[in-house]
Formats: sequence, C-alpha cells, structure tokens
Amino acid sequence: MRKSQFTGRIALITGASAGIGREFAMQLAPALNTIVLVARRGDRLEALESELTSINPKLKLFSCEVDLRNRDQLEAFCDWLDESGLSIDFLINNAGLGDHGPFRESEWQRVSSMLKVNVYALTYLTFRVLPFLRRSKRGAILNVSSIASFLPVPNSAVYASTKAYVTSFSEALRAELRSSNVSVTVLCPGPISTEFLSLATRAGEIQNHMAPEWFVVPVQQVVREALEAVRKDRARVVPGAFVNFTMTIVAFIPMFIKRLVLNERARRDVTNRQSPSTV
Repeated sequence: MRKSQFTGRIALITGASAGIGREFAMQLAPALNTIVLVARRGDRLEALESELTSINPKLKLFSCEVDLRNRDQLEAFCDWLDESGLSIDFLINNAGLGDHGPFRESEWQRVSSMLKVNVYALTYLTFRVLPFLRRSKRGAILNVSSIASFLPVPNSAVYASTKAYVTSFSEALRAELRSSNVSVTVLCPGPISTEFLSLATRAGEIQNHMAPEWFVVPVQQVVREALEAVRKDRARVVPGAFVNFTMTIVAFIPMFIKRLVLNERARRDVTNRQSPSTV
C-alpha cells in the first residue's frame, strides 16, 4: 500500500491499544506527522508509544486514556481536542465492543456498553471532529463496522444491530459530504484473530461460533486493505477475497431464505447450549 497520501497527516485512532486499532497505528506510523491514540488501558498505550517511536522517532504522539462508555470523559476529551490546536484530518473510529449469547440472557451493562461505544461515542466523536475535517483539504473518516452489519445475527443481535447502524451512518454521511473535501469509508471485516472474540464471549459460553480458519483474515491484511480503500476514496471495504465474495453472494439471497437459515442456526445454538458437555 502506498502511504504517500497519509504523509504529514494528523490522525485520531480510537480503540488504539489492541487489535485493529493498534495495527492502524503501526502501519501509519512511518507516514503520519501526529497520532492521537485513544483507549481505556493506559499501560497498553504506553507500550504502544514506545513501539511507534522506534518506528518513527519524529512522530508526535498524544496518548489519551478515555473510557468511551463514559459520556463525561468523552465530552472532556473532545473539549481538550478543541483547545489543543490539533487539526485532525484523519479520523479512525475503531473502538467497539461485542457480546455473544441469547439476548434474553444478556446483562444490561454489557448491552448498554455496546450501545454507548459502538453507536453513541462513534457518532458524537464524528460530530465533534467533523469541523476539523471540513477545514482540511484532505479530510477522511474510516469507520470500523463488520460483516455482521449485513445480517440480523442470532446470539449477536445487539452487536450486529450496532454495526448495521455504523454501516448505514457511514454511507449516508459519505453521500452528504461528497461535495466537500471529506471522504468517508466503512470497513466491514469478517473474523479476525484478535482478542475481540474472547472479550465478546460471555463467561461459561463455549466459543462454538468461531469461524473456520480459512475464513479468518489476518489483522495486518485487514488494515492494509482498509487504508488502501481510504487512499482510493472507496465507500466500503470487506477485506479478504473469499470473505468479500461470500458476502456479495449473501447480499443477493432473498430475505425469506436468509430467515430460514438464521432460524436453523438459532435452533442449533439452543441445542448445543442445552447438550451436556463431554470430556
């Protein structure tokens, strides 16, 4: 991927301490002028800072320990951003939370956290940063969604719904901003080998929803394809040729057939949960 388009830019990355967010910082570090790293875990941000500095000693870094579930912290961070003099021209809304299991058995705190981070924080941060992007001559927004946004997913009902919001919001915002100098791209990855899945799995749940290995795309490839899509001003990117092909086919399947498949999957999940475990 050619990084010349990102040279000298000032980026803000949420969820930067691990997974996709960390990989965005690593791949962009050689080109960027400044990165604002946002995450909950300060110790991981410190470790990431050291790695990024070794990649590019001239890179300016601002590590901000912010819990995006907390509206007061989110608003205080945005106020600081307004006063900092940093003219953000590349916003990567990567932070996200997941939860896997029947909605009827969910904990409201987990559901509420997903709504706050995946929907509210992403929307609010975009709203506050957009004036900077519009003043830039090359503003860009990259919102991280999921292939789960294309389907109602049993046992991930709220997560899939929040990602459907992210995808729809991104497409609509892109249309609104086409006459401006701000591009909007939505990243819809499939399964990735990061800690996200283990964090999304509830205590006592068996990870029987894991995708086959041949369907999993390395995080480095996901980020590489995402940045290439931003560079080419593409509206949407589904990393991995096989994943992209599969989701394209799924898009053309009538909804009544999808319902049959989803109902069978939900029934099978209930059976698996009720079956006694064997050793």
